[in-house]
Amino acid sequence: MRLKKEMIELLTDKLASSLLDEEFIIFTEEPSDLKEIISDAIIEDLMVEDKLDDEVKKIIDSHMNEMDSGNVDHRRMFQMIKKKLVRERELVL
Repeated sequence: MRLKKEMIELLTDKLASSLLDEEFIIFTEEPSDLKEIISDAIIEDLMVEDKLDDEVKKIIDSHMNEMDSGNVDHRRMFQMIKKKLVRERELVL
């Protein structure tokens, strides 16, 4: 995950406060419940990219012999594969 827990908590607090203070939403439960919902959504979204990165690494590892013999830049190949999967799956990162 690219964000530390503290950063997610800070974002969550600011988002929840802004949404409630500016009356962008009507939330009848406790503010802590809203913060939990927002935090879960942020973490879930970040996990999508982490899982995608893991999948790309597995793809690269499975073709490592071919890539080494072809003198391929692993970082560049990682980005190319990731972009392709993002497009195919219509993900927003």
